[in-house]
Amino acid sequence: MKRIVIVGGHGKIALSLAELLTGSGHHVHSLIRNPDQESDISATGAMPVIADIEALSAEELSEIFTGNDTVVFAAGAGGGSPERTYSVDRDAAIRTMDAAAHAGVTRYVMLSYKGAGFDHGVPEDNDFFAYAQSKAAADDHLRKGPLSYTIVGPGSLSSETASGMIDVGDAATAEYAARDNVAQVIAAVIDADNTIGHTIEFMDGSTPIAEAVAAIA
Repeated sequence: MKRIVIVGGHGKIALSLAELLTGSGHHVHSLIRNPDQESDISATGAMPVIADIEALSAEELSEIFTGNDTVVFAAGAGGGSPERTYSVDRDAAIRTMDAAAHAGVTRYVMLSYKGAGFDHGVPEDNDFFAYAQSKAAADDHLRKGPLSYTIVGPGSLSSETASGMIDVGDAATAEYAARDNVAQVIAAVIDADNTIGHTIEFMDGSTPIAEAVAAIA
């Protein structure tokens, strides 16, 4: 059993992940900002924690993380203003990394996206630019830091039923990745030390998730 914190606990992927993890016997705390969402978190078997990651310092986040084994960052501004996107997807994300390191939580899993990086090629006048820049900065900070990280990078998301099958890297040619498949990938990499230090880009495909994750090297 691991003690796992999910940051951004009310997203569709995060809710599915919490249910998978608690169903496997892990102890999960899901951070949310809105108290009205507590019942949704509790329904997954996870424990809701009211915490505004935009407002909390790294030191305050560290207190929440202390005693846990893994932090999963699944939060996002959800296409809000550029200012809020930078606040959540870049600044708050980086604070959670620093907080995890300070709290002694070395395992960190970042939910990013396929193609993330400073070479994303998104024009500055595009609405997606702030998100692309934010994820690039957050992922870069994670790679340069001390944490035992895995970056999970699905392509465009869908609400299709999970197949439990993906393709990774150059083999990932499908149009979408089902959100529930993404949750399964995150759940798998938490226990897969071979994925530490790797960025896993994938789409729905033909390889069982456990097999695809085990092949990462």
